[in-house]
Amino acid sequence: MERPGQKRRPLVVMASSSQAAARGVGMANPLAEWGDRVRSLEAGLRAWLAKQPTHVEAAVATAVGAVQGGALGGLMGTLAPDGGAALPVPQPPPGLDPKAMASFKQAQALAGGPLVQARNFAVMTGANAGISCVMRRIRGVEDVQGSMAAAFGSGALFSIVSGMGTPNPVANAITTGVAFAVFQGGFFMIGQKFSQPQSEDTYYSHGRSMLQKLGLQNYEKNFTRGLLTDQTLPLLTDSALRDVKIPPGPRLLILDHIKRDPELTRAN
Repeated sequence: MERPGQKRRPLVVMASSSQAAARGVGMANPLAEWGDRVRSLEAGLRAWLAKQPTHVEAAVATAVGAVQGGALGGLMGTLAPDGGAALPVPQPPPGLDPKAMASFKQAQALAGGPLVQARNFAVMTGANAGISCVMRRIRGVEDVQGSMAAAFGSGALFSIVSGMGTPNPVANAITTGVAFAVFQGGFFMIGQKFSQPQSEDTYYSHGRSMLQKLGLQNYEKNFTRGLLTDQTLPLLTDSALRDVKIPPGPRLLILDHIKRDPELTRAN
């Protein structure tokens, strides 16, 4: 006759293994959770910036762009053929022709070490981001004119900071800015031509406008997939937004905006 304790041990092992399996099944993907949190924080930051004065949003955009550009420039300087070594920059010979001096300065600006490249790219990308933000606020849309204006400003500042303007820094800054603007405008127009135009769906016009105001335009596809048309906006709940895979932060912003906007509560 077997003892009672001998029968319970397998059961305990089976129970513990089943609990571990249940935990493994219930565990969410940490990368997906991290991605959702990052997108939620980004959406919250955009919504907060949209409510701030123009100079605040422009300052934040400039700082973020400068950090990104500085990191990229430092990386490019490190990966340069000379390894980004801190070698002394050769000085131009005395009595050099002004045109040759300008070419020498341009070569110095483009072949500097990591710190020089980080500075140049930080100024260029920071100015581009800040001017783009101001133009978007003024014009109410991101178009080719705003893009070219931002490129002109960033190119001119890049020329001044990098020392490419010898012997006539003003003229060289204008020339560089114009070149940047022409290239940026061309790329913008090419991108628009090759991008697939999305047909405007009148059933989602109010929802699309709301998401753009909140800086949550990335979730327009979620509304479309869930058939959350303008007629459903007054009926939206947290569970309905969760069913279409919208993170908690954007859900709160959307529900709060609907409560405060009388147009959306009367959408039909």
